Amino acid sequence: MSFSDLGLDAGLLSAVSAAGYTDPTPVQREAIPAALSGVDLLVSSHTGSGKTAAFMLPALQRLLQPSATRGRGPRVLVLTPTRELALQVNKAALDYGRGLRQVRTAALVGGSSYALQLRALERPLDVVVATPGRLIDHIERGRIDLSRVEVLILDEADRMLDMGFVDDVETIVSRTPATRQTMLFSATLEGVVGDLARRLTRDARRIEVATSGEQQAKVEQIVLYADDLAHKSKLLDALLRDPSMTQCVVFAATKMAAEQISLQLEESGFSAAPLHGDMHQGQRNRTLRGLREGRTRVLVATDVAARGIDVAGISHVINFDSPRQAEDYVHRIGRTGRAGRTGTAVTLMGHHERHRARDIERYTGQPLRIETIAGLEPRRRPAKPAWVPGKPGHGARPGYSAKHGADHGAGRGDGYGHGPARGGAGPRGPGRPGASAQGRPPAHARAR
Repeated sequence: MSFSDLGLDAGLLSAVSAAGYTDPTPVQREAIPAALSGVDLLVSSHTGSGKTAAFMLPALQRLLQPSATRGRGPRVLVLTPTRELALQVNKAALDYGRGLRQVRTAALVGGSSYALQLRALERPLDVVVATPGRLIDHIERGRIDLSRVEVLILDEADRMLDMGFVDDVETIVSRTPATRQTMLFSATLEGVVGDLARRLTRDARRIEVATSGEQQAKVEQIVLYADDLAHKSKLLDALLRDPSMTQCVVFAATKMAAEQISLQLEESGFSAAPLHGDMHQGQRNRTLRGLREGRTRVLVATDVAARGIDVAGISHVINFDSPRQAEDYVHRIGRTGRAGRTGTAVTLMGHHERHRARDIERYTGQPLRIETIAGLEPRRRPAKPAWVPGKPGHGARPGYSAKHGADHGAGRGDGYGHGPARGGAGPRGPGRPGASAQGRPPAHARAR
């Protein structure tokens, strides 16, 4: 099946082709024809499955029909949990809408200029992509009218609810017409998401064609056990020197940790940048632009800040701090192995975190392979996680340890804190030898 079989307008098909897409993904094959028919949709889909096109293409096709009401308010409203995802979806609306008459869009997100948003809201709009908090602010100040909304889309609804936006979402929805078409996309359709869906939709068609396991199968999942933070730093340094790594997202538990790791990586010669919620929107945009343009090789991010990042060149995800929840693990590794590509996810764990490895394996139904790097083996031999599939899967990949051993055979130092151990040649030349071998732990490490 091709996109031309889905009932899309020729202008949209031209834009899809220009974007380099030839065949629709499973979620697109199911959701686009259903959305074009006008029914409400509940779609379970993972990141990287093509869900943005699955809802944006039929929403844009709706704009080809004359509006039944007059006014400046949008006809299509998309809610997303984060600024980055909102900006990504807004860009998709502009890209896919190039083959149509001029599509007027606005992204209403926190951390961006109020003045620019006010100017956008003064003119007629076709599509508004917003985070709930900023949209509520504009609603309460009487700056936007949602009475013309014909299509309402909730993207990553599960994450919106996790972030506490349920009341904001319901307030926003109450301002839209009851006759609207509603499409809800989420990693899960059960629990609180299912309760919300029942309140917001009518006779919705349920689509579950792509599970997170399908994407996870494209991602090689590895655990490296570390004795302490200094050992973790050595392991991270070794991993980032792997020639197969093009770009990488390193996950940290806190904003301070992300800053510290990024700083130490830069001092070791790596092209690195942090991304977290305390950064101004301009800083965040510049950081993501550097990643997309290939100038930044390593992004050090917190969980919320990394939501919505879609960069094809990300070959590796490294969990410097292991995720607290198994669901967060799935979202993290979803940054790699996208759009049919393969990827590698490495989680650095302390020996006391073995229970988290077991939780992840039970949640995903897939094994985490325990490996070591030659010269950087843990002093304590890690036990295999308890969940073992029906075929062998644990143990070191042949040649993996040897591949890194030549550069890291000297073993570990006695450094403290987050970040790679310094010294040795990095991608941009020699690092500062011995900089992390002495001294007190950084503040965020001592506070943990």
